[in-house]
Amino acid sequence: MNKQSPKIKKSRKKAILISVICAIVSIPLVMIPVMTVIIYESIFSFRCQTELNASFSVEEFDGIYLERSDFSSDGACLAGYKYSSPDTKAKGVVVLSHGLGGGGQNGYMPIIAHFVTQGYYVFAYDARGNDNSEGDDIEGLPQGVVDLDNAIRHVKEISEYNELPIMLFGHSWGGYSVGNVLNIHPDIKAAVIVAGFNESEDMLLFQSQKYVGALANALLPYVELYEKIKFGSEYTSISAISGMSDSSASILLVQSSDDTTVPSEYGYEKFYKSFKSNERFEFILYEKRGHTDLLYSEDAIKYREALSRDYYLYLEKASLKDTENAKNEFMQKNLDKKKYFELNSELMSKVIELYDNSSK
Repeated sequence: MNKQSPKIKKSRKKAILISVICAIVSIPLVMIPVMTVIIYESIFSFRCQTELNASFSVEEFDGIYLERSDFSSDGACLAGYKYSSPDTKAKGVVVLSHGLGGGGQNGYMPIIAHFVTQGYYVFAYDARGNDNSEGDDIEGLPQGVVDLDNAIRHVKEISEYNELPIMLFGHSWGGYSVGNVLNIHPDIKAAVIVAGFNESEDMLLFQSQKYVGALANALLPYVELYEKIKFGSEYTSISAISGMSDSSASILLVQSSDDTTVPSEYGYEKFYKSFKSNERFEFILYEKRGHTDLLYSEDAIKYREALSRDYYLYLEKASLKDTENAKNEFMQKNLDKKKYFELNSELMSKVIELYDNSSK
């Protein structure tokens, strides 16, 4: 057997070393970006549909009329809804931006109906990938800002809304969208942000840390870059704080201290620190009202808790698993919608007061 010369051995070692170095360098340059894209797309690759038992028809609300007014957003046709009352001269138009995970605007119809009865047109819509709107999935958190931006542009073209002040109402993802869209529409007169967060990176980091721990911090710069590529800097190089700073709108910020879906440190605390001395801002901080219950009355919360207990007792007695069919069957027999969706009258009064003062 021929022995390899020292030069050949040294050359091979050098080649191996270069290969190892290239492999190491490729991790941040290729592997991590590819992994980031795969993870990001998998997180948002779903559609949202309003649950049967949480859905409403306009006929359930006396004197409220509905007209479809669809519009285009980023190449998708979104379902738009014009709510009104023929017996009221509108003081303004409220554009409502819904949260993520429960479907589109339909679950907010008690709030919509309340605004209409208080003298406002309401324009609501299903964001991309929700209920009656197009889209195979929701794309990502900045998509909420994209869709709200296009909804406002559509509202400004509707003839009966001409000369009327535009107000915004957003919950959760919708609250984030409302705050951020003020960067694009500083002419908005008033905005209500309920359990909203400041920017998409806040929530992506919070959620990612649950699954990958400290690795989430290393991935965040790649996520930020990917969102800029996907949605454009107009929608990603902004924040709710920058939007509220540049706007002259009167703003109400609402949160519950025990919110585990959007912890206050990612929104409310930042907003309070930035604007607590600004007369344009009003803050309401609840305790033990969670992420969604703050929208509803204390009686509604008690009813929800009791109904939930009854449901799990029903499953236990019937030896059933917690499935969509089992829940639908139980709710159809036992759900009292008026009790379940009774609004937080104190909060709604504050919202209407803000809108009324801003529409003068």
